[in-house]
Amino acid sequence: MNFDLADLRAYLAVADLGSFRAASDAMHLSQSALSRRVDKLEDALGVKLFQRTTRRVELTTIGRGFVPKARNVLNELETALLGVQDVAEKISGEVTIACVPSAVAYFLPDVIRQYHARYPRIRIRVIDESSSVILTAVARGEADFGLTYIGTQDADIDFHSLLRESFVVALRADHPLARKRKLSWADLTGHDFISLAQGSGNRFLVDQALANSPHRPRWFCEVQHVPALVSLVEAGVGIGVVPQLAMPPKGHATLATVPLVNPDVSREIGLIHRRGRALSPVAQLLFDLLVEMRR
Repeated sequence: MNFDLADLRAYLAVADLGSFRAASDAMHLSQSALSRRVDKLEDALGVKLFQRTTRRVELTTIGRGFVPKARNVLNELETALLGVQDVAEKISGEVTIACVPSAVAYFLPDVIRQYHARYPRIRIRVIDESSSVILTAVARGEADFGLTYIGTQDADIDFHSLLRESFVVALRADHPLARKRKLSWADLTGHDFISLAQGSGNRFLVDQALANSPHRPRWFCEVQHVPALVSLVEAGVGIGVVPQLAMPPKGHATLATVPLVNPDVSREIGLIHRRGRALSPVAQLLFDLLVEMRR
């Protein structure tokens, strides 16, 4: 039936107060808006709930009989919602999520903020480490689940994809290349290049993409983690190639992002957890919230 709780509340307000004007004042609605809600409820039910004249409003026989039923519906719903809220406030425990540093800023702040608001007694631990450390932490049970880009081929790991992101060129906004609409790997030669270290998952993806390419920038500085690379770029030390999520939105005062082509490099970000082992209730709540917010 095409009606909602606001329509039920409007109907009960008119029934209790015996006047559309009094009900509209009580609900802080215009009389026309209140009338539309009652009309909508009557149309959905296929019956008249009120007899209306220019001077008075009276409940019909069906309207009088529907009052206690409508009130019961609202009361039961409010009781149920209070029960859910009470349960949420009493849930306690701890959840550990392992997350690659390059995805922390994009995924976690809003999720953690909402999760804490819903379940204030649950403590959250974040392991912000490399992709290999995250995979190990999840496999060993040191983290409830992980947010990363490797694990899709692991027989003991379930991978729930969230998105695919491209690698981009990270530069200062005042760098000459920052004005380009896109950059190829060949365009990066001759510029001070900062690289991710061998052994990191992101470096592996870059090396894999450049395996048959003659254009490999000559790095002069190497770092372990993407946030460190972005910090050096912002300080004007050089330029680098990083996942899109590691960069701030357009319009940043200092940093600029330019799409990278020839060849393209991308990665798939997703949630990983141990196959065949159910998450704890508090971990499942956080896992589901991450999926929900990404959608």
